[in-house]
Amino acid sequence: MIAADGRVLMISGPARGLGRALAERLRGEGYRLSLGGRDAAAIGDLVGQWGSGPDVSVHRFDATDGDSARTWVADTMGEHGRIDGLINNAGLLEGFGLDDYDEAAFDAMWQINVKAPTLLTHLALPHLRAAGDGRVVNIASASGKRVKGGFSPGYAMTKHAVMALTHATRQHGWADGIRAVAVCPSFIATEMIAHVDTGEEPVIEPADLAELIRTWLALPGSASVAELIVNCRLEDAL
Repeated sequence: MIAADGRVLMISGPARGLGRALAERLRGEGYRLSLGGRDAAAIGDLVGQWGSGPDVSVHRFDATDGDSARTWVADTMGEHGRIDGLINNAGLLEGFGLDDYDEAAFDAMWQINVKAPTLLTHLALPHLRAAGDGRVVNIASASGKRVKGGFSPGYAMTKHAVMALTHATRQHGWADGIRAVAVCPSFIATEMIAHVDTGEEPVIEPADLAELIRTWLALPGSASVAELIVNCRLEDAL
């Protein structure tokens, strides 16, 4: 197992939902955190509630602004001196089908769900190599493994691309000790699915998914898990 103490993780979109659950769980484990999101004030309020603990820094990161990604990575190195892991959590779900195609919504999802994590991975790679056992977590979706019914095919397309990014990262960084995982949950109890009819069955709690990701981060390179699929209901194997 890899100890958390002293290791620095970058987490995008930590103000709410899964990102918040990840920040809270990983801080409790002893990681040092660099938190990046559009609403830096909200992230700062969250950090202020924690009181004393491992080093945490707050940064403005807008997934539609490449310069903010470059600044975030540079400032993380300036404040913490190292980057051991990157968690690409920020995402966008826009619901439209092939009959009601919405190019603006599709472009927005492509930018936030695919281009932003690709750029962050590119920028973080030299520092993850220097760490010797760098880790990349991409929050994909079960929609990255299959297209189900009429549920936003545009979203599914972007999440399939996140799967490709994850496997490219694994191959590209393997010899340098970098490991990457695509986390593929079905419905999570967050604001993102507030407008989605999820049926009557319970959905995944963010804290439970955060615990699984914490476990993955602690695994050594000799126990690599490439895809972490988590479902909240019975479905054919993905």
